[in-house]
Amino acid sequence: MVVDDDPVTCELLCEVFDKQGYVARSEQSSEAAATALGSFCPDVIVSDIRMKSRYDGLNLLDHVRRQSPETPVILMTAFGSVDTAIRAVKVGAFDYISKPFRIDEVITIVRRALLAQAPVEATANDADSEEPGPVSGLVGRNPAMLEIYKMIARLSDAPAAVLITGESGTGKELIARAIHTHGKRQAAPFVAVNCGALTETLLESELFGHVKGSFTGAVANKPGIFEQAGEGTVFLDEIGETSPALQVKLLRVLQEREIVPVGSSLPIKVSARVIAATNSNLESLTKSGSFRQDLLYRLNVINLHLPPLRDRRDDIPLLVTHLLRKHVAPDQHPPVVSDDALSCLVAYPWPGNVRELENVIERATTLYQGGGITLNDLPPKVLGREGQAEISTTDDPTGRLPGTPTIDELERQHLIHVLGLTSGNRKRAAEILGINRRTLYRMAERFGIEL
Repeated sequence: MVVDDDPVTCELLCEVFDKQGYVARSEQSSEAAATALGSFCPDVIVSDIRMKSRYDGLNLLDHVRRQSPETPVILMTAFGSVDTAIRAVKVGAFDYISKPFRIDEVITIVRRALLAQAPVEATANDADSEEPGPVSGLVGRNPAMLEIYKMIARLSDAPAAVLITGESGTGKELIARAIHTHGKRQAAPFVAVNCGALTETLLESELFGHVKGSFTGAVANKPGIFEQAGEGTVFLDEIGETSPALQVKLLRVLQEREIVPVGSSLPIKVSARVIAATNSNLESLTKSGSFRQDLLYRLNVINLHLPPLRDRRDDIPLLVTHLLRKHVAPDQHPPVVSDDALSCLVAYPWPGNVRELENVIERATTLYQGGGITLNDLPPKVLGREGQAEISTTDDPTGRLPGTPTIDELERQHLIHVLGLTSGNRKRAAEILGINRRTLYRMAERFGIEL
């Protein structure tokens, strides 16, 4: 059963499933789907989350979990966020995908759902609330990010150590906070420390605490962050920067669940969960002898690797929208980004990842003079003009003049322009473009445009 308030999506998916040999029917609201389940017993339900009806896809999921807990439900949304993904997984969704979706991806997930034997039990019942915004700061519906969101949901309540890897600026601390916030430890403290920002002596005292008189300036007992965190979470950023001596003490914490404050000989039991992060290759560091292999094994029980921004360019428009809202005053509307400026932002490789993008957006919102953000509001580095010498037309093997857009770029900008003129009305946009709505969906998917 396909459930979506958009008849074109229903028609498309039913046609796809029919060609795969399945019997498929569609409903255009959660209420209609719940009623139909009285006479039609599907093996899999594929439902949108947001629909123009009283109840949404999460309400339908909750209904199915109560009435037919063995039936897998796959949820779709055009508003991918970590908060929604976690709610979907915890309420019992079999999987969670974003729009625009790839047909082959949907078919693969449906096949997996048909092979699934064990029923999924609901672990949370918050389906009546509206879909939250990106309160965690994590934004994106790229497939790699959706997998990370689902992993956060599955491991948020687990006690196992987590190692988050990825380039600088990809949002490793945001992931750690999301794991903490969405788990049963959320009421306890989340305590973070940058292991690369302190000397070995200071870091040891910061982590494990010290007793009065243990060194000059230790005028009183001080608890370390493992004690401060209590039943919460300790986040060790840049774990690869720690010394071998400190690594031995961290290994003891993970193995024995106890610490020894500086200047003391009495161990103290601790129960905080450990999440570590690094932008270094710890496997290489173990081979060179600068990082202990046994500590790596203890930390790397679960690994989450964050992709660089250049590998998820389809998320850049969503990130730009989120960051514009973040960096304007609450009583102001965020400025509109011109098509050519957005194309430039998508094309830039972002060596500093999301952190660099936020810096550029904050700069643009500070300097723009009204009327929207244009190419003139972007820094020369992003425009590719920093230190750029005069370019000969022969430098480009395609023979294009510098700055000449490709046909795809022009087509994407034209589609964005038409969608803007119609205020996102998909039917009217398809009429203006002279195409059917199914072709419009495919174009939007190809260009990474959210409908």
